[in-house]
Amino acid sequence: MSTPNSVEATKQFVKEKYGAAALRVMSGGASSCCGAAQDTSACGDAITSNLYDAAQAGQIPEQALLASLGCGNPTALAELHPGETVLDLGSGGGIDVMLSARRVGPHGKAYGLDMTDEMLALARENQRTTGIENAEFLKGEIENIPLPDNSVDVIISNCVINLSADKDRVMREAFRVLKPGGRFAVSDVVVRGEVPDVIRRNMELWAGCVAGALEEAAYVSKLSAAGFEAIQVEPTRVYRAEDNSQFLASAGVAADAIASQIDGKFMSAFIHANKPVQQ
Repeated sequence: MSTPNSVEATKQFVKEKYGAAALRVMSGGASSCCGAAQDTSACGDAITSNLYDAAQAGQIPEQALLASLGCGNPTALAELHPGETVLDLGSGGGIDVMLSARRVGPHGKAYGLDMTDEMLALARENQRTTGIENAEFLKGEIENIPLPDNSVDVIISNCVINLSADKDRVMREAFRVLKPGGRFAVSDVVVRGEVPDVIRRNMELWAGCVAGALEEAAYVSKLSAAGFEAIQVEPTRVYRAEDNSQFLASAGVAADAIASQIDGKFMSAFIHANKPVQQ
């Protein structure tokens, strides 16, 4: 279990990396692999590329796409209905919030929650550019959601929960704010099997959507402990060792030496679960 100091250290590290990613986009560059500081796009190609189709890309500003640090497309996989309230945990540049806002329509609402000032500024500028009115970006942490109990129909997230050092609290908070019968529908990186300690210890890899990933069974267990039911984990992309060799090398990890221990163990997945209708 993480200590309070390690939780705060991880939170600050991730905040700095994602703030830098937002500033790169606002200055005309592109974000890189989940906020990790590197020049290679190897991880980005393996994890963050080709997540949104042309129709979706046409609905949002280019800056929102450039700031996308996700590992999936929860708005395409989650069932969103007109009039619903959606919350995106770790909304970044706002791409999934704006797509959700369009799907729930003018009588619905899409919230984005992010702890990084730079990402919030970018998201609000993207919202202004699109003219979407039924979206709102909130500053806060996914471990302490600034919304009332039973106030949200659907929670989405895109490769963010794995970054939290207190995932049990994230699951409990998600359960709290969902209405009875509400849906948890997130994209995240998960692991099948044991991961070498050299990866778990590396903070650059934590901010790069790898080191903080939960083992699949642990993810299910934490959701169940929080009160969720009908939990399913559906792989959307399985990563081979060669997909991340450059990325691992840039973080000081000899990929060849651990290739057999990581090949096929990391995957992007769509994780969905329900809050029971009756408590």
